[in-house]
Amino acid sequence: MALINKSHPEEFILLGFADHPWLELPLFVTLLITYPMAMLGNIAIILVSTLDPQLHSPMYFFLTNLSFLDMCYTTSIVPQMLVNLGSSKKTISYMGCAVQLYFFHMMGGTECLLLAVMSLDRYVAICRPLHYTIIMNLRICILLVSVVWLTGMTYAISEATVTLQLPLCGINKLDHLLCEIPVLIKIACGEKHANELTLFVVCLFLLAVPLCLILASYACIGQAVLKIKSSEGRKKALGTCSSHLVVVFLFYGPGISMYLQPPSSITRDQPKLMALFYGVVTPTLNPFIYTLRNKDVKGALGNLLRRIFSSM
Repeated sequence: MALINKSHPEEFILLGFADHPWLELPLFVTLLITYPMAMLGNIAIILVSTLDPQLHSPMYFFLTNLSFLDMCYTTSIVPQMLVNLGSSKKTISYMGCAVQLYFFHMMGGTECLLLAVMSLDRYVAICRPLHYTIIMNLRICILLVSVVWLTGMTYAISEATVTLQLPLCGINKLDHLLCEIPVLIKIACGEKHANELTLFVVCLFLLAVPLCLILASYACIGQAVLKIKSSEGRKKALGTCSSHLVVVFLFYGPGISMYLQPPSSITRDQPKLMALFYGVVTPTLNPFIYTLRNKDVKGALGNLLRRIFSSM
């Protein structure tokens, strides 16, 4: 027990931007504004997709799951960040770190796969429109979402558990804003190359493979759109895809730069910036991207707001 207590500290000190303390107040204010925006935006997407009968389709079923996932994603890290940025004691308990590790990576892994499923839905809708309702029926949609969530959960439980078993030899300082697998691997003592390789292989499956499927789907979609004769039809087809493509690049770009390289080669501030981007910025922007680029969502949101204000 003495060895375990020595290896695994009771709490971690999150250094954050200790070298740039002037960043703490602007970051605190930014998170204080963006977090409610992320929650309200994603709640609005869930409400309009659920309450408006015109949005009861596979596309909005997946979008509802994405919004719920983004709410959980930001909630797993932002409240802890706000507490630490607003106080002089910037710590997180070992148990709190473990819980954050599981939830943050479960949501991240799930989102990687869910974005790929959403591209599959767009491929079937545009390239196989006559068979769309047969292929993307409710049973298939629920099955796909269940597999996505289960895979994300399996990844988080297995990878986070293995990472938490690494000996830390009393080291309790994390040069980060939160608990993240590459950062914990980096501070571990002893042999850790196997953990780095395992993380790389798993993230290759969760990031590179889905991204390749997304790009392949949109290559086929692009060919199908070019065959559409009417400009209105092309515009509508591109409108349903452009929002998803923007979200894909906003999420996958930072994720690939963070996870598809050895933790030992990660620069000091890179984990903090990347975590803020795919854990805060992207979930906050997603509802606005889908709302601004989608007439159906804007119309449903307008109807919902009118119903709310008329009942007051």
